[in-house]
Amino acid sequence: MARIYLDHNATAHLRPEAREAMIAAMDVIGNPSSVHAEGRAAKALMERARAQIGAALGAGEADIVFTSGATEAAALALKGRGLAGAGIEHDAVRSWIDERLPVDGDGRVTVDDPARSTLQLANSESGVIQDLPEGLAVSDLTQGFGKLPFSFSWSGIGMGFVSAHKIGGPRGIGALVMQRGTDPDPILRGGGQEMGWRAGTENLVAIAGFGAAAEAAMRELEVGTWDRVAKLRNILEKTIEAEAKETIFVGKASRRLPNTSCFVTPGWKGETQVMQMDMAGFAVSAGSACSSGKVRASHALRAMGFDEGSAASALRVSLGPATGEDEIARFCEAWLATYRRHRARAA
Repeated sequence: MARIYLDHNATAHLRPEAREAMIAAMDVIGNPSSVHAEGRAAKALMERARAQIGAALGAGEADIVFTSGATEAAALALKGRGLAGAGIEHDAVRSWIDERLPVDGDGRVTVDDPARSTLQLANSESGVIQDLPEGLAVSDLTQGFGKLPFSFSWSGIGMGFVSAHKIGGPRGIGALVMQRGTDPDPILRGGGQEMGWRAGTENLVAIAGFGAAAEAAMRELEVGTWDRVAKLRNILEKTIEAEAKETIFVGKASRRLPNTSCFVTPGWKGETQVMQMDMAGFAVSAGSACSSGKVRASHALRAMGFDEGSAASALRVSLGPATGEDEIARFCEAWLATYRRHRARAA
């Protein structure tokens, strides 16, 4: 029986539109910084992708800088600024911030000084969506991008960053979006590419794929694809909670990403569940993909007030646009069968 992929918050399938755009870009020989016809053709392709991403982000007149991914974009936005943040942030953000913003048990963060703070749009593990305060310095938009209606220009935040592979684009390409007049301190210096903020010849093939993926993701959002996914997520949770009474669904009282369910079954380690589900033919996660394979409790759940044991007993299931009801039914059947065996051993 075919495997079922339910780890879309870690990385999504490459979209056909992105693949086609990348193949076409491979035949564009020019360097975008060259002034001859071939260089101008490459530059035009890159600027088309920049416009596609800007439109998908509702970025208006904002500047968009291509990077090697959201991690590099986060470093470019946060380096040397000493911003306040919360313990639920991705490790790429936590490396640069003062973790002092309070988080409640439902995953919501209180920001007292937006201009000196960073706050993610949505959490990759719990799926909890934040209300971004106007004047916020920086936001990690990675998980919400393409799944939630959002306008960077209307948000009133200074900088945000996104990653292509979370929306069905290629890995290894991301972007920093900035309000005009923002001037981050470059990490990579050299030939002055990307308006001087990120030196190095641009990855044209990946950029073309990113643009195509962003455009396709916005079409899905407009036709209500994620509303259907949210219904499937709710079916999954109702099916599991009907039998596994002690299981806790993280952030359920908050607004969440439509595709994300994170649940804690006390005494049953998340990494054990991941391996058991893997053997049963399902790809799921015990937390952020960047923390996978590390034997430690989720820092996001710990920040929300879960104790060490509970935080280590979380499983994350994240659906995609093509996830089917039959796949959710099969997952629930397999998980509940494994849960019963776990309960029997623990008795």
